[in-house]
Amino acid sequence: MTTTHDIVDAVVIGTGAGGAPLLARLARAGLRVVALEAGRHWNPKLDFATDERAQDKLFWNDERLSAGQDALAFGNNNSGTGVGGSTLHYTAYTPRAQPDDLRIRTEFGVGEDWPIEFDDLASYYEEVEQFLGVSGPSPYPWGPARNRGYALGPLPVNGAGQLMERGCRTLGIRTSPAANAALSAGYYQEGVGHRPGCTNRGFCQAGCTVGAKASMDVTYIPLALHYGAEVRPECFVTQLVRNASGRISEVVYIRNGQEERQRCHNVFLCAGAIETPRLLLLNGIGNSSGQVGRNLMAHTALQLWGEFDEDIRPYKGIPGAIISEDTHRPTNADFVGGYLLQSIGVMPLTYLSQMARGRGLWGPALKQAASAYNHVAGINILGDCLPYEHNYLELSDETDSRGLPKPRIFFSNGESEERMTAHADQLMRQIWDAAGACNVWTFPRNAHIIGTCRMGNNPDTAVVNADGRSFDIPNLYISDNSTFPSALSVNPALTIMSLALRTADKFLTSQRGTA
Repeated sequence: MTTTHDIVDAVVIGTGAGGAPLLARLARAGLRVVALEAGRHWNPKLDFATDERAQDKLFWNDERLSAGQDALAFGNNNSGTGVGGSTLHYTAYTPRAQPDDLRIRTEFGVGEDWPIEFDDLASYYEEVEQFLGVSGPSPYPWGPARNRGYALGPLPVNGAGQLMERGCRTLGIRTSPAANAALSAGYYQEGVGHRPGCTNRGFCQAGCTVGAKASMDVTYIPLALHYGAEVRPECFVTQLVRNASGRISEVVYIRNGQEERQRCHNVFLCAGAIETPRLLLLNGIGNSSGQVGRNLMAHTALQLWGEFDEDIRPYKGIPGAIISEDTHRPTNADFVGGYLLQSIGVMPLTYLSQMARGRGLWGPALKQAASAYNHVAGINILGDCLPYEHNYLELSDETDSRGLPKPRIFFSNGESEERMTAHADQLMRQIWDAAGACNVWTFPRNAHIIGTCRMGNNPDTAVVNADGRSFDIPNLYISDNSTFPSALSVNPALTIMSLALRTADKFLTSQRGTA
């Protein structure tokens, strides 16, 4: 095992969708790599129960201060803690971005284009889909034609998905089984072995007990370990120490209440779009552009719920079973970009807590509404969000239990996001009306924090270049959704993993060039 006195080739900070694939790629190339993870290394069979309360431990529960007109919810809404990061509790929705998602400014004259093209990601999308064993339809109805279909056929469609299909069919809206990184059948995975198929337990957000859901702890992390990487859980990184030449030479972290240091040649910061900029700001590094913590985006994600005569049992099956991308670029839209529609199942406590807040119900009224739970189904959007000056992260003057400044996040939806939400609200009501819903209500929300250390070609307006390398520090790379120049109109996980592999490959190529 590597000691803290050794100089390793790379330290990877964070083991989620950005850190785990990269860690595996570097280890496979023969590098000595150590991953530092703030949370525990859970055992799914022993630690994940079909119990929402028991799974609070999977969320990043350190307090984050929210401000703005649409202050963001954290905890279970966004990031996670533990080896695997937020993939421990993601719903495994893995649609690809479409080519025009990367060209928002070119297409609409606002926002920011990506410094890479769709073709730079396409082969990585395919690689990740095949490695994880993504289940989905082939061919997929939207986006460019593909060289290879999904690894497995679609998962069974649950009650909410069937109702969305019914409503959309009536309105002439195309639907499809969604691409999900959960196995519809048993699957052999390199470096991992056999993973069993999904049991349709439905508690994906509470951690998958059987390993059918492709969270990083049962996919890329075992592969990284197979190739010799070391993963150190319960290590909270506090400092990135630079030497006289300006390169990072040591990573300082807290483990078991004690400060430790790991010497290294390179650092890959993969802590997510809150902790990544927070760590840079805490250390006062990597911010000559002034863009660290800026350009914060969060997907528009309005949910619409309704009650049906059918016995739906919304906790059963993969939560996101059906998708439509017919709204990717709606005709006559008065907003920037677009959105997708997806059906949603829901666990009982999650639903009741949202209903209490969203409808203002309490006491007997809440109890009466709760009695309809087994007849409830949802549909929601996942849509673009523009970067604005008024949306950003800063360090507050409040400190956490470690004595470090808590992050304060300002967020308000802009006019484009409000118009998109109104457009989707009207359409989803039409779909649910056609499907036979009653007692319909909406839950406004935003999901996925994005863009706080964006990539670009200009060091005056971006934090890292197209390969994820810091403009300021030559041996610092960032690999997570903080680097996204635009929000994309799809869930981010697949793109984060694909970018991680691309960043690793670009780094390895550069190392061979200097060897």
